[in-house]
Amino acid sequence: MDKFKKIAILRASGLGDFIFALPALSALKETFPKAEIIYLGKVWHQTFLSKRKSPVNRVIVIPPVAGVGMKEFYINDSHQLEKFFAKMQKEKFDLAIQMHGGGRHSNPFLLNLGAKLTIGTQTSDALPLNRTISYQYYQNEYLRWLEVVSLAGVKTAKIMPRLEATIEDIGETKEALGGNNQKLIILHPGAMDVRRRWPVERFAVVGDYFASLGFRIVVTGSGNEEDIVRTVIDQMEHSADNFYNKLSINGLAGLLSLSEIVISNDTGLLHLADALGRKTVGIYWCSNLIMAALPFREKSVCLSSWMVNCPFCNENRASFPFNQKKTNCKHETSFVAEVEVKEVIEAAENLLSS
Repeated sequence: MDKFKKIAILRASGLGDFIFALPALSALKETFPKAEIIYLGKVWHQTFLSKRKSPVNRVIVIPPVAGVGMKEFYINDSHQLEKFFAKMQKEKFDLAIQMHGGGRHSNPFLLNLGAKLTIGTQTSDALPLNRTISYQYYQNEYLRWLEVVSLAGVKTAKIMPRLEATIEDIGETKEALGGNNQKLIILHPGAMDVRRRWPVERFAVVGDYFASLGFRIVVTGSGNEEDIVRTVIDQMEHSADNFYNKLSINGLAGLLSLSEIVISNDTGLLHLADALGRKTVGIYWCSNLIMAALPFREKSVCLSSWMVNCPFCNENRASFPFNQKKTNCKHETSFVAEVEVKEVIEAAENLLSS
């Protein structure tokens, strides 16, 4: 008999964050196969998981909350939250798991669910749960959440994220691609943080190299990345497909599943490609390499830049906890430019030949 019948997971964040939690979610289902795993997330989680085989049985979309899916300065709707928590308490969760950072905002949220047992991470300024692990910034995200679920007695030998593209995913992709049967290489030149963006002209060089070998080059992007995608394509001598905002998140899963290799900055798309079992070359800033890179290298190469000082003014711009002082530097520039084109091409060729 399962120890827990109904388990709530709080992780209302982006695509990469969901992928980081996948091994822990799978381990929960492996340990408690009869438990209903309910993911408290965003609308996109519901869309992405509704028809997809995964450890998640159900997604509940949470209301906007400061520090939990929204910026910390967001003004909460107290009436809306009161109604939501009353509804959640009727779910009668046996276990609620906070997978949302240090817990300053997310631990109070979790405690309001009324679960019999609460577990998660905790910083010194966060409310305690029943069982917690100290939140340390520098920890691999895949392993962090596996360590958290171990507080509930979860054990597993599987630590890689795994997802499969659906027939619908691939159908959307094939319609967008048309009838061309060339082998695909995906380039993703964007990233939320400018410091994590490899120079666009280098993506163009890489694209041209593989286009000259007969591959079809597809450049992807979303949000504010339209100009980045267009610039890569404009700087290429060979043709490439502009897939900026062309596919849904489900269609992106289909596109990645059909690719020979994905070359990307450290973003959610890269981590989704890893979860789909595709070959990937990831370009990481040094601190993110520690936290976000896959633990194994069979299908992934992780190239890192160790630049921490601004190349224009030499001020330290690294993320916490490298430098806790406020910076006067306002330069928006790449901190991963130390990674050379030849490194990326060589890494991709080695993966393609393996």
